[in-house]
Amino acid sequence: LEAIVGTEKRLELIGADIVEHFERRLEVMDGKAMVVCMSRRICVDLHDQIAKLRPDWEINVVMTGSASDPPEWQRHIRGKSGREELARRFKDPIDPFRLVLVRDMWLTGFDAPSLHTMYVDKPMRGHGLMQAIARVNRVFRDKPGGLVVDYIGIADDLRKALSTYTESGGKGSGALDQSEAVAVLLEKHEICAAIFHGFDYSAAATPGGVMLLLASAQEYVLAQENGRERFVQAVVELSKAFALAVPREEALAIRDEVGFFQAVKAALVKTGVGRERPRADLDHAIRQIVAGAIAPGEVIDVFTAAGLPRPDISLLSDEFLAEVRELPQRNLAVELLQKLLNDEIKSRSRKNLVQARSFAEMLELAVRRYQTKSIQAAQVIEELIALAKELREADRRGEELGLNDDELAFYDALAANESAVDLLGDQELLFMARELVETVKRNATIDWTVKESVRANLRRMVRRILRKHGYPPDLQEQATQTVLEQAELLGLEWAEVEEAIVLPFVRLEEADVRPYVNAIPLYSLAVAAGGFGDGQAVEAEAWVAPNGRTSPAPGLFVAQVVGESMNRRIPNGAFCVWRASVEGSRTGRVVLVQSRHIDDPETGGSYTVKLYERVAPDAVRLVPDSDLHGFEPIELTMVDVDEVRVVAELVEVLPAQLSS
Repeated sequence: LEAIVGTEKRLELIGADIVEHFERRLEVMDGKAMVVCMSRRICVDLHDQIAKLRPDWEINVVMTGSASDPPEWQRHIRGKSGREELARRFKDPIDPFRLVLVRDMWLTGFDAPSLHTMYVDKPMRGHGLMQAIARVNRVFRDKPGGLVVDYIGIADDLRKALSTYTESGGKGSGALDQSEAVAVLLEKHEICAAIFHGFDYSAAATPGGVMLLLASAQEYVLAQENGRERFVQAVVELSKAFALAVPREEALAIRDEVGFFQAVKAALVKTGVGRERPRADLDHAIRQIVAGAIAPGEVIDVFTAAGLPRPDISLLSDEFLAEVRELPQRNLAVELLQKLLNDEIKSRSRKNLVQARSFAEMLELAVRRYQTKSIQAAQVIEELIALAKELREADRRGEELGLNDDELAFYDALAANESAVDLLGDQELLFMARELVETVKRNATIDWTVKESVRANLRRMVRRILRKHGYPPDLQEQATQTVLEQAELLGLEWAEVEEAIVLPFVRLEEADVRPYVNAIPLYSLAVAAGGFGDGQAVEAEAWVAPNGRTSPAPGLFVAQVVGESMNRRIPNGAFCVWRASVEGSRTGRVVLVQSRHIDDPETGGSYTVKLYERVAPDAVRLVPDSDLHGFEPIELTMVDVDEVRVVAELVEVLPAQLSS
């Protein structure tokens, strides 16, 4: 039997059939195929027949062998590591190795979910047959099932094997004749066509026709009751049936229509909000669009399909919004705007919690009123355009307030309660926002969101900042929670950045701390300036053991300096050891100074780090020491000496180093 099965003429015919069939399968569903041969000789000969027809395909034979095998077999004989590498590549759905020939190997215990077609040219029966065909039935993305192509006559054996399988407790239907798949395909095609009843899509079969029809086709579907949901589900079922039915003539006869339906579905999914799919699934869906139904190289772009330029979402320009307003497909215009706004809000939700929530609520309200027919498409378009402009204006608030994006996020968290804004005013909230950013940044660690001790410490520091600035007591708990939620958004990002730097000190657990013996306190400059400057007791953010030359002693503390005005002595972001009590002349020393007459843009408060000079009994000059231009001395003249408090002097700049 092996000699008959392996004749050259027969293998030529089978090789040609496999090539034609597999190419058609790949047109509708990307994936891989396995050819099961009767002997190793047939594996090698059939490999050569297929390679002759498609020399650009990567095809491999997986089999065992020895040095005594014929020379022409040796290129297919690999050791264990070689076979393992082939297995790894075949399991990778994007690897170009798509077709494998085997005799016995890989027929049991081998899982390659993207394998969707098996060509059987070897007698098999019973458990072995069931094990083999199970290779193509692994779940993978939108794969509707595996396809077995029989060249040797295993139908009766397959029925017997399936009967044994179900009688022994197996579940599900084991196999489906391709004619049944065709029947399902035609049924699902009829459903999709019925949704487009009255809509002429005959031009879809012409080059570029799909793109010309895409906007009006989406509008036609969206105008129907639950049109999107019904159509998307119908096309999903149609695609699965089509993948199983190809290359039957009945399937090929409607390939253009299937391609059109899939293109419309892809566009609807792309414009839909809350229906995002993984990138790999989208790529897979696009590959399922029938070859030839869409012009080569043509990519479905929802904006191009609607006759609009692709917008810069970060700007949402007046010109683009005006074009959307004039779009004749009103339902599609709503979908596009909703998609754009939702994506922009989602992007902001990763940076500014309160702002994103506010805009999300506004968007949801407008869309809900539209969906319940409370307002017409034209009215909701105007509301969404107004919302887009508000989003754009929100970007300018930080610039107007003099805050960066991180500081604005915390400012919004604090200003979420209007009574706090009325009581404290913008300026106080600005100071609080800056201090919160500095505090959270300094205390963010990779595991801080799951480490309760770190969270509790941060919660305590947030409450202290709120109390210090006079935030209304009855609102502090809610504000603390909002600030912590905002901190969670930004904290992990900051922590990942900080992980690249080895901090120049070791944080000690509370039980290990011996104050000023093995550790000194860590403060922010704002806290140190405010607390020590007013003679108050200051609560430490943490107790640390510095990695410098200075030994712990009473009055010492660690604080970070941010800014470039002293970069010749203190690099931007450096942690330094400070001494709280400054004795003797301060002139020529680097000091932390606090005064209501100081407004330092680098610290954002009434304190600064500079070289101290007493130029007269009632005059002080605070001098920068930077290699950058633009920093001017701060002149404090005709002021009460008591109003200029030298809070601390610099002892040592702690060395920082990059992690290895």
